[in-house]
Amino acid sequence: MSYKLENEVNSIVDALLTDYNGDKTIDEIKSFDQPKKEVLVEILNKLQKIVFPGYFRNDVYKIYTVRNKVSMLVEDVMFNLTKQIAIVLDNLGDRNGPCDQDINQKAEGITLQFMQRLPGLREIIETDVQAGFEGDPAAFNTDEIVFSYPGVYAVFVYRIAHELHILDVPIIPRMMAEYAHGVTGIDIHPGATIGKYFFIDHGTGVVIGETTIIGEHVKLYQGVTLGGLSTRGGQALRNKRRHPTIGDNVTIYSGASILGGETVVGKDAVIGGNAFITSSVPDGARISVRNQEFKYGVDKEAGKVIESRDFDGDGWFYII
Repeated sequence: MSYKLENEVNSIVDALLTDYNGDKTIDEIKSFDQPKKEVLVEILNKLQKIVFPGYFRNDVYKIYTVRNKVSMLVEDVMFNLTKQIAIVLDNLGDRNGPCDQDINQKAEGITLQFMQRLPGLREIIETDVQAGFEGDPAAFNTDEIVFSYPGVYAVFVYRIAHELHILDVPIIPRMMAEYAHGVTGIDIHPGATIGKYFFIDHGTGVVIGETTIIGEHVKLYQGVTLGGLSTRGGQALRNKRRHPTIGDNVTIYSGASILGGETVVGKDAVIGGNAFITSSVPDGARISVRNQEFKYGVDKEAGKVIESRDFDGDGWFYII
């Protein structure tokens, strides 16, 4: 590095260090540990092996029985998850508050409660897999659902993150949910409440907000938003119902937006593609957006049929 360039680097560093002394939120330099995304992703990978023992194998452990395999995975997850939970609990606490031993004991207790819930979680996740297979005639078998469907993976991560959310674990559930969001394009807040037999087909662009409540046997397609009607209130809206309630046996087709904490979609309803809904829908309703009217004519010069849309009943908009 040249002398001149080295001076420029030093100048930039000095400027940044000076800027760090401001009062911006991003100026804070924490001297203690932070939760690590790569560790949380590895925890999710190991939990996937525990939940789907016959589908995802662990090549690291040279073991010969299912018991030994599960024991190794459970111990590994418990150790690392406890450590990550302790970190976030410590970060949120008063530095002059509970000692490290108290925090570690609380983290161990939370981790133990979570791990004890895995059999029940597996029962629910089994229904999600079955909903995926039964709801998609393109699926060859359930193996294909487990291995390749982004909606099933996003819901699996949601189920894990939701249990941690219920146990009042900060930050970590959101980090897990955002990892799944980045991998699948499906954004499910861990605070949402979702019943059994839930299936997201295709999935890209689906958004499910924090206070959404979804019943059983619900199916969503790509681009569906279950969101808030307005977020202008900012933090004043914290802990208030902002997202809709979806009843049992509801199907919501691609591009539909259902918004608002007072909006309830009744059971057995079908919401058509691109619908924009901000008020409640009764049981069994069929909601669809009125199709644009198409007209056809002949372009005499080109000698071929052309298509037009009549938007206002007067003019023609030609598409050649």
